[in-house]
Amino acid sequence: MDSSGKIGKMGEDEACIYLESLGHTILERNWRAARYEVDIISLAPDGIHFVEVKSRTAPVAAEPEENVRGKKRHNIAAAARRYLEMKPQGDSDAWLDVVSVIFEGGKAQVRYIPNAYTPIYY
Repeated sequence: MDSSGKIGKMGEDEACIYLESLGHTILERNWRAARYEVDIISLAPDGIHFVEVKSRTAPVAAEPEENVRGKKRHNIAAAARRYLEMKPQGDSDAWLDVVSVIFEGGKAQVRYIPNAYTPIYY
């Protein structure tokens, strides 16, 4: 695993710990269907969350979550639809979230952005 892969894995680990501290139950990690992938799928009292994790080491030129846009958002929404077709969650609401993790000096700064965006279907 290269350096960026290690940072990504560490970021996902930190994101899971953070989400669990908020009462989420982690259902899946790195869930894939065809060409779509979701970093974390979790269940919380308010519904099911499809979470994209962006991790960086400091200093950063831009906030990591700024890299979740356009086609990436569309693909995450498509993956979420596929997951819900395969594993229906009843009347649970579905959320598309982003977690950014910045590592600096051996510490992780985690920022959770629930309901970060609404997918545009086209």
